[in-house]
Amino acid sequence: MHPIVSFQGSIEFSPGFALRPQISHVLLDFDGTLSLIRECWPEVMLPMFVEMLPSIASETEEEKRRLLFDDIMRLNGKQTIYQMIQLAERINQRGGQAREPLWYKTEYLRRLHERIGSRIEGIRQGRLRRDDSLIYGARALLENLQGRALHLYLASGTDEVFVKEEAELLDIARYFGKHIYGAQDNYKSFSKKMVIERILRENKISGQQLLAFGDGYVEIENTKEVGGLAVAVASDEAHNGSGRMDEWKRQRLLGVGADVVIPDFRDAEALLQRIFNK
Repeated sequence: MHPIVSFQGSIEFSPGFALRPQISHVLLDFDGTLSLIRECWPEVMLPMFVEMLPSIASETEEEKRRLLFDDIMRLNGKQTIYQMIQLAERINQRGGQAREPLWYKTEYLRRLHERIGSRIEGIRQGRLRRDDSLIYGARALLENLQGRALHLYLASGTDEVFVKEEAELLDIARYFGKHIYGAQDNYKSFSKKMVIERILRENKISGQQLLAFGDGYVEIENTKEVGGLAVAVASDEAHNGSGRMDEWKRQRLLGVGADVVIPDFRDAEALLQRIFNK
């Protein structure tokens, strides 16, 4: 029996929030929701996009950056290749000659690895604590969900090989078993929507029995489409543990129907007690 606890940090419930004691399956996003290994990814992707997109005379540098940032974040949660497809389309629209989207993805991953390689090695060699590269309270959340005998699934827009490798590195792969899914070379063969449909189909459950945690537009929207309960993690990744919400994430995720918005998992127990009404 869990002792009743109260909320200590920031939390926002939408007007449509309702208790869901029937929830049996939980879908979690990876980057920005659980893992901070790739925390700097927008700082790598955005400058690369700015560099590669031709400018137009009527546009300021700030307007160009804002356009590209909105493109990037609107597709956050989908496979990385979709952001590259969008970049290629923008380049062609402006009279440029875009390369294949896969070329941009490869170049982005090369630049990203230059930024995060030392972080990965530091965790691997024990110089950096694993939990410092997890969103605040994430491990306690996973322990709590597992302790409630819920079935956990991990789905990410990052390539599956990297998701599995980084989940192992952070010692959280064990909470998900074989249910870890990520981007595929054939990008049309994977999406979070497909994972959700598979969870419902294979377990013969309704969307009312699904709970999802994510910091991306896609997983929140897909969960709401099937009638699931969506918890938006408006994580301030650069200041992990601050307890503050990223306001841009908060507004975007409420805009696609999030039932609850949290900055991290400091109030995981109180939130789960509220959701399950116990």
